[in-house]
Amino acid sequence: MTINNTSNSFLSEAKSIVLDHISNEQFGVSELADKMHISRSSLLRKIKKQTNLSASQFIREVRLQKASALLLETDLTASEISFEVGFSNPSYFTKCYREYYGYPPGETKTRKAEEQNTSHKNEEETNEEETNEVIVKNKNINRYVIAIAFLSIVAIVYFFKDKFTSPPSKINKEKSVAFLPFKNLSEDNSNLYFINGVMESSLNNLQKIKDLRVISRTSTEKYRNNTKTISEIAEELQVNYLIEGSGQKIGNEVLISIQMIDANEDTPIWSEQYKYQLDDVFELQNTIAKKIAVAIEANVTPKELALIDKKPTENIIAYDFYLKGLENQKEQSEAGLNKAILNFEKAIEHDSKYANAYAQIAICYYYLDLNKIEKKYLDHLNEYADNALLYDATSELPLIAKALYYINTNEFKLAIPYLEKALEYNPNASSVVLILSDLYARVVPDTNKYLTYALKGMKLNIEANDSVAKSYVYLNLSNALVQNGFAEKASEYIEESLKYNAKNPYAPYLKNFIDYANNKNLKALTKKMLLEWKKDTLRADITQELAKMYYFQEDYDNALFYYEKYIKILSINKIDLYPAENIKIAYTYNKMGFSKEAEHYLNKYTDYLEKDESIYKEAGLAVLYLYKNMPDKAIEAYTRFSLQNDFQYWVILFIREDPLLKRLQNHPKYEETIKRIESRFWENHKKLKETLEKEKLL
Repeated sequence: MTINNTSNSFLSEAKSIVLDHISNEQFGVSELADKMHISRSSLLRKIKKQTNLSASQFIREVRLQKASALLLETDLTASEISFEVGFSNPSYFTKCYREYYGYPPGETKTRKAEEQNTSHKNEEETNEEETNEVIVKNKNINRYVIAIAFLSIVAIVYFFKDKFTSPPSKINKEKSVAFLPFKNLSEDNSNLYFINGVMESSLNNLQKIKDLRVISRTSTEKYRNNTKTISEIAEELQVNYLIEGSGQKIGNEVLISIQMIDANEDTPIWSEQYKYQLDDVFELQNTIAKKIAVAIEANVTPKELALIDKKPTENIIAYDFYLKGLENQKEQSEAGLNKAILNFEKAIEHDSKYANAYAQIAICYYYLDLNKIEKKYLDHLNEYADNALLYDATSELPLIAKALYYINTNEFKLAIPYLEKALEYNPNASSVVLILSDLYARVVPDTNKYLTYALKGMKLNIEANDSVAKSYVYLNLSNALVQNGFAEKASEYIEESLKYNAKNPYAPYLKNFIDYANNKNLKALTKKMLLEWKKDTLRADITQELAKMYYFQEDYDNALFYYEKYIKILSINKIDLYPAENIKIAYTYNKMGFSKEAEHYLNKYTDYLEKDESIYKEAGLAVLYLYKNMPDKAIEAYTRFSLQNDFQYWVILFIREDPLLKRLQNHPKYEETIKRIESRFWENHKKLKETLEKEKLL
């Protein structure tokens, strides 16, 4: 529902107050509640009930409707109007405006004119139809009576349709849920670990249901002592259901009170109190998960049900030590990890086949070695991971532990099957999704899977991050989107990245290339990259990219100028980056008459190709053959490359810009070969889009 109709006095007053403060970007929900002399929660509830919008959405729609009026009535630019209506970021204003109206601000006048013309035309057609109807009525009275009867039936069916069908909101509502941190009601605060454990285990059981989207615990932990309302939390987490709970451990009993809230209505739809013996705590956790799944109407498969019912251990003392270990792990320090290992080892003393305890020790050893040149705990990690798999190969934790071992040994391809198998047992495991996204982006290039896991990771884990971390999450996602040809969508997320952290050093750099993907203006890209380079002339990545822009334009003087600066940066820092670019450096030296330097970089490139096992090897060989003036060989290599899948959009965007390719332009198979590569990319793009839309990720 939109807020065009404000005959309701409450909504009229609210809209009027927002309009009075329209240019104040800081005027939000709290300010509106103060001006209306009601509590924030009452404001949220009333607006939700009368408009089906959150309070912040209500305010945004008032701003956008005012913007539309100003666009029609004034000659102000879209950027000027964005500030007039309280948007500090014109790009974000454009994004919101497009989402609301279906077109950008700049098209408002023409769209409104088209609508008026269409309306006028429809009026004329209606008048003509009415005249014809009189004639038809006089000639066909029987048909008219039948038509009236038919329309009456249609009207009756329409009037009573809600009696026979489920409400649309129920049908379309996403099955998304988040657990808010449970409150510990025990007099002894040392029992908090146990209440947290019950909550986390119940959440973990729900995560095994593929039909649900379950937000990670790390995303909800920040709401433990937060005063935000249910509606606000749900909007931030983008979920339709929230679980609240409290509990206490008294002697040999655990008492849990729990309720599920429909976030859209801000009303409880299910609540229950449980009193269980400690020995039956697993039954309690399983019962909670099943009750929630039933209330949300999730589709739970027999396999998922069996995974939920599976007990991690039969020994409650072992489980108690395990929960203490989990609490130590959360300290995120070396001391905390060592304490966690001790508690997990005590758990194993009481249950020698406790697979998850073995897995958690392996995970602790992974983090103790993280970012260390010398891996002190590699053997321990492997041993405990193998023991975990020995006792349970059908749970995600043992599989994750083994994958982390291979990641620590840089055997990334061996890690991937374990991680993907882990997702079969826990489709909502956010840590696994984020690891896979990183692996497919960096060390096992696959643009399709990179984007898929980046999108899943954002849905499961985005609120776990502060504004700086969020900026990098959106940066990563926009990079994955543009690599797969979703340039317009990438533009939206790069703006989000800059919104959360305008000082992100990589976001402006990526934004320039995303802009190029949308407008294909190489000279504009060069100017933008030159501005970025001037901010930090010692950045190897930007220096190399700037040199490449001049290389593409066959401006070899400037290309060499920046390539030599890039080479100097590498030499000073004793690093070797972007080996695939050495062929361009060689060609630039060659064109400038420096044959010795050209030969040096050609040899470096040849050495790199010999070791290259990526999907780009054949494309790299084609460029080498072009350098050596062997066009037939180049065509053969490009033909082999055209059979590859999931290569980056940058290949398509820049392949025709490479001066070396001009040596191929007169070849009879040139156009056919390049188009085959382009067609391969867009075929994969189309399939990926269909898959992502089907999975509701895009």
